[in-house]
Amino acid sequence: MPVSVPAAAPPLPPLTEVKGLLAACHPLPAAAVTFFAAALAAAVGRGLAGTAATACAVGAGQLSVGWCNDRVDLRRDLATGRPDKPLVAGRVRPATVTAAALTALLLCVPLSLACGPLAGAVHLCGVAAAWAYNLRLKGTAASWVPYALAFGLLPAFVTLGLPGAPWPPLWLTAAAALLGAGAHLANALPDIADDLATGVVGLPHRLGARRSGALAGLLVLGSALALVVGPPGRVTPYGWGLLAVTAAAALLAGTRPGGRIPFHATLAIAAADVALLLVRGAGLR
Repeated sequence: MPVSVPAAAPPLPPLTEVKGLLAACHPLPAAAVTFFAAALAAAVGRGLAGTAATACAVGAGQLSVGWCNDRVDLRRDLATGRPDKPLVAGRVRPATVTAAALTALLLCVPLSLACGPLAGAVHLCGVAAAWAYNLRLKGTAASWVPYALAFGLLPAFVTLGLPGAPWPPLWLTAAAALLGAGAHLANALPDIADDLATGVVGLPHRLGARRSGALAGLLVLGSALALVVGPPGRVTPYGWGLLAVTAAAALLAGTRPGGRIPFHATLAIAAADVALLLVRGAGLR
């Protein structure tokens, strides 16, 4: 009896696949993290060339992480029916996303090391933590660790590129790590039910949506508090305003854990944090 061979999928139009590939990289958080890193580099005095090098390295790392995440999650996204995902909708081929993720990861290595050996090694540790989350840690109680580690190392990547390779102040590292852990919890909230249905049981899934939302708000508030009271000198009116806005966002995350509102609120608070760092940039060196 002859065995029928399934026909190969028709090739996608190049423009369709490019658009699908861009959508699969998680463009909003990737762009936000890249911008925040570049702004921090400008704040500490890395100059135009240093800021551009920082942005290129972080951008490559973020692209690799985003594409890796969508490719690894393809089976689960198909099982739960996620037409918003380009791979599920057939707008980009899995092989294309795999190749893009690996290419971006390879490019991230020389781009990171171009900022200095120690700075590059620190950044690559953060990228490795993010890949570890995608490949294994997402479904464990330690799911928050890669976020805290990757975000916490980002200020060090920026400052270690300065002459003398100084480490950032402890308050800045703590603020970044707290923000990363909070972003993880906020980002996971809309997908908790789908993740549980496919066997993913990370920290947010163990806590539940309401407790995860409340904890996310507290972590982001702690991040803002570290940024406001950590640097030497008096707290500025902007700092007090930032704390007030962050407290409101924390309350929102705790009372409305569904949807993307808590995650977008976290990104907005991160932007306000960066603005504070730009104003007080001299205190980071």
